[in-house]
Amino acid sequence: MRADYHMHFEKGSYDEEWVEGFFHQAELLGLEEIGISEHSHTFPEFESLYYDDLILDDSFIGQFQKKWLKTNKFKYTLDEYFAFMAKLKKKHKVKTGIEVCNFQNQDAVRDILKDYKFDYVIGSVHFLNGWAYDSAEIMAQWDKEDLADVYEAYTQEVEKLAAAGLYDVLGHPYNIRLFHYIPEFDATPYLIRAVAALKKANMVVDVNTGTFYRYPIAEITPYYKFMRVASQEGLPIVITSDAHKPEDCGAYHDEAVNYARSYGYEQTIRFTQRQREVVPLE
Repeated sequence: MRADYHMHFEKGSYDEEWVEGFFHQAELLGLEEIGISEHSHTFPEFESLYYDDLILDDSFIGQFQKKWLKTNKFKYTLDEYFAFMAKLKKKHKVKTGIEVCNFQNQDAVRDILKDYKFDYVIGSVHFLNGWAYDSAEIMAQWDKEDLADVYEAYTQEVEKLAAAGLYDVLGHPYNIRLFHYIPEFDATPYLIRAVAALKKANMVVDVNTGTFYRYPIAEITPYYKFMRVASQEGLPIVITSDAHKPEDCGAYHDEAVNYARSYGYEQTIRFTQRQREVVPLE
């Protein structure tokens, strides 16, 4: 089955003219189904959690992140999102998902999610000790970081997400390579820990092309060492584009399928109301 479950409407607005572009691109690429996984920062229900977790002082990082939180954030409620998706479902084959950041207060996340019938929930590590490490505007912080500390912190966040029991998918695993900061040490022990946590939590791996076409590393995430461990442990996968614009829906889908097949994958997952169906990888 050709599907893409990781994309966002955030560059536009909740009007049908904007989002029709996603469905048009999906049709061009032969995708049978797409899913929208709006970032949790779209919704005011999550706003306080960002202010609790992010560095927001007068430092280089804090100044940027204060501006980031004021730009195009928290503009639609979850009820508005579900109402808009219900309208789209009358015309298109589309699933309603969400991508939630790695908040420290997972009980608060649980309280927010429990009232909504998502088709799937992605949990993604976007912050390390309050630092939005994937933001190009504060990329200079990478030069101040010890990569061993970064890998440890990232792995701990994966373990926390998995232990929460709230998520179906881990988004773009180990995209900490995105600005081409590559450790000289063997990161395999960290990957083994993360995969073990995901397996225990019955979570799916997001094979994500966003780092291939949007970041300097220009590779599909998760990178080869993680894929090797994940495939050995039998973790299931989905193929996604992490599209933020209509023209990126399904981007490099075939390349990602071939990448996954090189590790022995021949199946993927279809989600419906948090239930899974194993389908052929296409």
